[in-house]
Amino acid sequence: MSKYDGAVTIYSPDGHLLQVEYAQEAVRKGSTVVGLRTKDLIVMGLEKRAVDTLQVERTARKIVKIDDHIIMTFAGLTADARVLIKRAQSEAQSHKLNFERPATVEYMTRFLAKLKQRYTQSNGLRPYGVACLIGGFDDQGEPHLFQTEPSGIFYEWSANTTGRLGATVREYLEKNVASMVASPDEHMAVKHVVRALLTCTSLDASFYEIAVLKHREPMRMVKADLLAFLVKQIKQENAEEEARNKRQALK
Repeated sequence: MSKYDGAVTIYSPDGHLLQVEYAQEAVRKGSTVVGLRTKDLIVMGLEKRAVDTLQVERTARKIVKIDDHIIMTFAGLTADARVLIKRAQSEAQSHKLNFERPATVEYMTRFLAKLKQRYTQSNGLRPYGVACLIGGFDDQGEPHLFQTEPSGIFYEWSANTTGRLGATVREYLEKNVASMVASPDEHMAVKHVVRALLTCTSLDASFYEIAVLKHREPMRMVKADLLAFLVKQIKQENAEEEARNKRQALK
């Protein structure tokens, strides 16, 4: 324990806010989440924890609707995320009532980032231990994907990931970003997100959750049978590719 982590307002001698770094560590230990933006849709996916047989599964969902045109997922502390989700949903409705038009994706991202940043410079508070992926559409139907960090910074992305195995998934995204963004249809985009998740874990389809959002259409959760089919197909393709590589290595 450092003497510089007793309050979020205290800098360490090397210029770090240790409470913020602890919050980022909470994100790195959270479930792996992936977001993808193509020319006409947003796809979000995550690896979910095992659900107790007595638990109602819908209460454990981590991809949520902020407004009709904006969805969000997160990595980190679920309780912190729940507070941010409620604040974002309230702000989206307030914006619609006050300005008679929906809030943009960037506006909602800035709202969440500003809220997070406020908790990094106020006594008696602690940073939110959550990184959020926020995706949606503007009035012209243009998709956008943003990520906010516990420190309050945010960036826009074509595809991104965070969570406990985010570094491994990022390698796949960086190698395949061109084909992912250019996915010709929903099926291929969803398959890319599933394949990205499978690069870091070999869990079966019941441990994945995927949502799709299209312009002026409600958010849809990808059905379990389709996820199971894609997981089986991808594992088979990976096995065939591995076998080809072995044969080539023996030549």
